[in-house]
Amino acid sequence: MRDAGKIAGIALRKTADAVAPGISTYELDVIAEREIRALGAKPSFLGLYGFPASICASINDEIVHGIPNKKRILKEGDLMKIDIGALLNSYHSDTAMTVAVGNISEDAQRLIEVTERSMHAGIGAAKAGNRIRDISAAIEGDINAAGTFGIVRQYVGHGIGRTFHEDPQIPNYVDPDRPSSTLLRVGLVIAIEPMVNLGTWETKKRKGDDWTIFTADGKYSSHFEHTVAIMENGPEILTLP
Repeated sequence: MRDAGKIAGIALRKTADAVAPGISTYELDVIAEREIRALGAKPSFLGLYGFPASICASINDEIVHGIPNKKRILKEGDLMKIDIGALLNSYHSDTAMTVAVGNISEDAQRLIEVTERSMHAGIGAAKAGNRIRDISAAIEGDINAAGTFGIVRQYVGHGIGRTFHEDPQIPNYVDPDRPSSTLLRVGLVIAIEPMVNLGTWETKKRKGDDWTIFTADGKYSSHFEHTVAIMENGPEILTLP
């Protein structure tokens, strides 16, 4: 899983480096798939539940699961969310980041910073002996301390391994109605992925493709993710390039 994670991290960085006004999300998908295969792995997303591409490419108010398209051209001021996974020797990895396209607004920049920082707060709580709710509380607390943001509730982090989505589920907020008391044990591998909106936490699914999730009020969203292993000496991020 370290090897799968490193490949996903490298591919994500290469893809993010190509983000610029004028490039299409389809071209970003081509870059990502080429990089993953060149490093000896397969794209985890391609064909997963029928998904038609190697990355999820979500722009602005799109939160997750955006489908790459030759007609989706990035422009100055956009927020580009790239979600990517690599499958190597039957093991998956999963990582994501939000990339500014050229110059962006102060609010959008703040959103990116808050989301990334909250991910690292969650990773810091991913220690053996803690519970899933400790990760959720760390993420939620960090976001709430930064101001008024919408924390997406319908989509959560997850376990990962031989199957892409495994138990336990990892909410990005403390949900009294969702079991989140799973004990974190050495050897567990999880994907921690806060999704944060400038406005409401509520979401909608695009009817046209039945995949893309976007904010209910049309305001920008940001997404960051790492695959993390629970180790004896603390959390280890597996998806660093």
